[in-house]
Amino acid sequence: MKAAVVRAPGQPPSFQEFPEPVPAEGEVLVTVTASGLHLVVKALADGAHYGSASGFPLVPGVDGPGRLADGTRVYFGGVRHPHGPMAERAAVPAAMCLPLPDEVPDAMAAAIMNPGISAWLALTWRGRLAEGGTVLVLGATGAAGRIAVQLARHLGAGRIIAAGRDPGRLAGLSALGADITIRLDEPGLDLPATIAEAAAGTHIGVIVDYLWGAPAEAAIQAVTRRGLSHTAGPVRLVEVGQAAGATITLPASVLRGSGLEISGSGAGSVPPAEIAAAVPRFMALAAAGAIDLGVDEVALADVERAWNAGSDGRRVVLIP
Repeated sequence: MKAAVVRAPGQPPSFQEFPEPVPAEGEVLVTVTASGLHLVVKALADGAHYGSASGFPLVPGVDGPGRLADGTRVYFGGVRHPHGPMAERAAVPAAMCLPLPDEVPDAMAAAIMNPGISAWLALTWRGRLAEGGTVLVLGATGAAGRIAVQLARHLGAGRIIAAGRDPGRLAGLSALGADITIRLDEPGLDLPATIAEAAAGTHIGVIVDYLWGAPAEAAIQAVTRRGLSHTAGPVRLVEVGQAAGATITLPASVLRGSGLEISGSGAGSVPPAEIAAAVPRFMALAAAGAIDLGVDEVALADVERAWNAGSDGRRVVLIP
């Protein structure tokens, strides 16, 4: 079969022949109809992600829509290494094939399910967002951050602060639920003070962070209080990505004198039951047209070009 094939770490995939997947016990054969080119897909294929499997060549990807032998449309994940969704066919655990509503086109499902479920779990399971609470999204101009802003509004956030680098994309977030936007690369910006001012006297209860590095440090500084007369409420910083850096400096006093709680949300840290519960709820939102995200469809044969292209905040989807 034809597939996107990565031959070595750090190399982009090329469109070529790859052995047909053979379903093992408990697996079914799925004809793939689309696959999302998510950031995590590149990191896993490069061997740079903590979840990267060893061994090359491999077919990249983490999820996608497809059809079973009887024609049923499904959304699937969990393809066994070295196969992946960026191929004409995939052997998939039957338990990881979920019915896909007709209202969600294949390309849209491939684009939004991975970042959408991630954002949903960050806000709910990890962040425990309270009705009327204030949310800060760091990295809101990326595809995942854009969805996180929309979900925060859907889940009842009272105030949403969206921070990112692209001014054009930031401006569009106001229509999707952001109450205030912060341009992270603005010259001379005092980011901690700007975040604190953006909270407008409210308590930032959840920080969904796709950046880490300096922006995360600034957000932590913004929610830190000095003195002995205050009682700090919980601030749940949920680390999802590291686009701005892999490490931060965290003073010990911050943890003693604030309500800061830091956790991660990603593969390996989220119980399968939580993911299974989130998928149909997010899928229902997608079916209702409640999630806005730009999608670029690219033929699987052009995978190398798409892999090397820069991101403009839209999600690239590969079509076999």
